[in-house]
Amino acid sequence: EIGDGVLTLDVYRTPTEVVVESAIAGVDPNDIDINITPDSITIKGERKRVREVKDDDYDLQECYWGRFSRSVILPEEVDAENAKAEFEGGILTVKMPKRSRPQSKKVKVSSR
Repeated sequence: EIGDGVLTLDVYRTPTEVVVESAIAGVDPNDIDINITPDSITIKGERKRVREVKDDDYDLQECYWGRFSRSVILPEEVDAENAKAEFEGGILTVKMPKRSRPQSKKVKVSSR
């Protein structure tokens, strides 16, 4: 059995978010599965063939059809609960707020 196709991604940071973008033309948004943890993202899906074409009928075949997936470690921790995904014009954009780290705090030691 052939493994999943590999999805190409762009990962970049804004002052407040980590953003992942991918060109996934020809895919129904309902066929895209996104799983986010504080330090990674996994995107899986399937590009379904609209018409059946016999292998012998191809003169050139460069498009990938079938299941695809990709997992990457994110450059910094994100708030997975508040991530948002949009799919427009064949481009998937996932925006994940950076996890705000608590500021350091001095703690006084009290004696009993």
